[in-house]
Amino acid sequence: MNIVIAKNAGFCFGVKRATDELEKRLENKSEGERIYTLGTLIHNETYNAELYAAGVRVTDISSIRALSEEATQSAPVTVFVRAHGIPKQDEETLRECSEKNPYFKYCDCTCPFVKKIHKIAQNNSCPDKHFILLGTATHPEVVGIMSYFDYGKDVISSADELKSLVETEKSKELLQKTPILVAQTTQNLAEWKKTQEISKKLYTNALIFDTICSVTELRQTEAARLSAECDVMIVIGGRESSNTAKLYSICKENCPQTFWIENPEELAVCNLITSAHTKVGIAAGASTPSGVIQEVYKTMSEMNENFAELFDATEIKTLNTGDTVTGTVTSVTDAELYLDLGAQVTGLIKAEQITDDASVKLTEAYKPGDQIEAFVIRVSDIEGFAELSKKRVDSDRNWQKIVAAAENGDVLTGKVVEVVKGGVSVVVDANRVFVPASQTGVPKDESLDALKGTEVSLKVIEIKGKKAIGSIRLVQREERRAQEAAFWAAMEEGKVFTGAVKSMTSYGAFVDLGGVDGMVHKTELSWKPISSPASVLEVGQVIEVFVKSFDAEKKRISLGYKKDCDNPWYIFTSKYAVGDVASVKIVNMMPFGAFAEIVDGVDGLIHISQIAQEKIGKPADVLELGQEIDAKIIAIDEENHKVSLSIRALLDEAQAEAEAMPEEAAVEEAVADAE
Repeated sequence: MNIVIAKNAGFCFGVKRATDELEKRLENKSEGERIYTLGTLIHNETYNAELYAAGVRVTDISSIRALSEEATQSAPVTVFVRAHGIPKQDEETLRECSEKNPYFKYCDCTCPFVKKIHKIAQNNSCPDKHFILLGTATHPEVVGIMSYFDYGKDVISSADELKSLVETEKSKELLQKTPILVAQTTQNLAEWKKTQEISKKLYTNALIFDTICSVTELRQTEAARLSAECDVMIVIGGRESSNTAKLYSICKENCPQTFWIENPEELAVCNLITSAHTKVGIAAGASTPSGVIQEVYKTMSEMNENFAELFDATEIKTLNTGDTVTGTVTSVTDAELYLDLGAQVTGLIKAEQITDDASVKLTEAYKPGDQIEAFVIRVSDIEGFAELSKKRVDSDRNWQKIVAAAENGDVLTGKVVEVVKGGVSVVVDANRVFVPASQTGVPKDESLDALKGTEVSLKVIEIKGKKAIGSIRLVQREERRAQEAAFWAAMEEGKVFTGAVKSMTSYGAFVDLGGVDGMVHKTELSWKPISSPASVLEVGQVIEVFVKSFDAEKKRISLGYKKDCDNPWYIFTSKYAVGDVASVKIVNMMPFGAFAEIVDGVDGLIHISQIAQEKIGKPADVLELGQEIDAKIIAIDEENHKVSLSIRALLDEAQAEAEAMPEEAAVEEAVADAE
C-alpha cells in the first residue's frame, strides 16, 4: 500500500495566522487574564479541544458587553475573532467595548482573504448595485460578508441558482442594477467558473471579483489530480468545515472509495478495500492541524505493515441478490450510507431504501460504526458495490405486527407520507398502509393535504395479500366515545365550563364543552328580554357557563350563563330601599301612570295620582319620555319584583317645608323682641 500526502494539506495562511496569534497570547498570558474566542476559532474539534484544555473558552456576541463590564486590571479579558470573520455590527460592538474599558481587548484574526471581501461589499454598497455571493448562506464567513452590504443582496449555492434568481420576480429589478459577484473563499473552483460564465451571459455590466482563496484553489486542483490517481482517498477535517466538504466532494467524484474523517480513530470504521498495490491519498482541510495529519499517516502505515497477514487471514464473504446481511456504517452523506459487509464489495444504501420519511436526515440519524441489517437488491463486482435496502428488511420484519394488529384490533401509529388517489399512504413500521379518504376523518369537501407529514393513529381493517387498509376515523370515533364516557361520568349540576359558542338558533346558543355540546336557552343569556341570542353572543366567542340540569341518557345539557350578581333586581335591592329618593328616567307612559327606569333592567310605576299634587288628565300633561326626574320609592314588592314611585311625595314634603318656614320666622322674631 502506497500512501501519498497532498503537498498543500493542513493549515492555510489565514488559519495559521489565527492559531499563531492565539497561541502567542497563551504563552504571554498575564495572571488572572481570561481568553475567549468569539465563536470557535477554526472548524476543527481536535484543535478546539486543545484550546479548551488550555483555558480558552468560546463566547458569543450576546455576552460581550457583560464580559467588557467584568474586565478589570487584575482580571483583564481578551477576545479573539475567528478566522471566518464576524458581522459588521458585532465588530462595532467589540470596538465600542474596547474603547470604553482599557482592560477589555479584542484581536481580529479574520483571514485577510475574507477581509478583502468585506471591503468589496462595503465599498460597493449603494442602491444601484446588487450583491450576489456564491456560497453557503448559513456559514459564519458568509453571514459576516453579507452584513457589509446594506442594499439588495442574495446568496446562491450554485450556478443554477443564479439562473433561477434572474427568472424570478426580481429579474427586472436585478437587470436594472449593477451586479457585484463574489464567492466564499472556500468555494468549489469549478462551480465558481460556471457561475462566472452564466453571469456574463445574463448581465453585460456585472462586476466580478475573484475571491476564492489562492490556497483553496491549489488544494482543490491538487485534490482532483491526486484522487484521480489513487484507489482510496482519506480527507481529514472538521464536519463543520466548508473547505473540507468541498475537498471531499471533489475527491468523491474521482475516487468512489473516499472517506471523510476528523481524527485517526475514525479510520477504524472506514471500509478500506486495499491490497499491496493500493495507492492511498491523504488530503486535509485548511483547519486541520499538521499533527492530526501525521497521526493519520502513522496509523495507516501501521495498518499497511500488517495488511498482507490480515488479508490472508480474512474470509471473504460472497454476496447474492436476495441475501440479508449485516454491515457496519463507514460513511454517511445526506443521500446514502456506505457499509462494510466483510466482503469484496462495499454496501450502498440510498436514502429512498432507508425510509419513506423525506424529513429524516441521514447525517443526523446515522453515524460511522452503526450496525445495519439490510436486504441485498443487486451486486456488482465490476463497480465494487452491493445495493442494499434497509426498508425491505424492516418491512418484512414488521409486517407480522401489522397482521396481528388487524386480528386483535390494536391501534398503530404511523406518519402520513403521501396523498394518493382515493386516500393517503401511511408508513407504519416501514410498511405502507392505505387509508381511504372516507376513513381519514377529513370532511368530504376538505383537502387531504393537511394530513401529509402528520403522525396519526389508525386501525388495520383489512389485509389483502401484502396490502393493508386502515382507518383513522375508527380510532377517532373510539377516542371520542371514551372522552364522552369520561365526560358524562364527571358531570354534575353546578359544574362550571369554559367553551366556545359553536352555533346559535332563534331559541338559544350551543356551547362546546370539550367534545360534547350544551345549550343555553335565550332566557338564560340575559336578565333583560332579548329577541335573539345573537344580540348577546357571537359564534366562536369563548364564554363561562354552568350546568343547570342534564340528562345523560338523552345526552342533553341545559346551561346557565347569566349570573345572580348581574341580576338587575339584585342590583336594585342592594342599592335602594323604601323611602329612598332615586334619579329616574321616564321610559313609558300609560293612561294610569308612567314607568320610570331606576337601574338598567328595573322600572318603577309612578301612578297618575302620584305624579302631581293636583289632579291631571293623563301623565303626558306633566311628563315626557326620556325626562329625568327625582322620585321617592314608596313601595317594593319583593315577590313580584315591582316598585312604586311617587313624585307627589317629594312635592308634598317640599310644600310642608315651605309652609313651616314663616312660622319658624315668627317664632324667631318673638324671641328676639323678648330679649
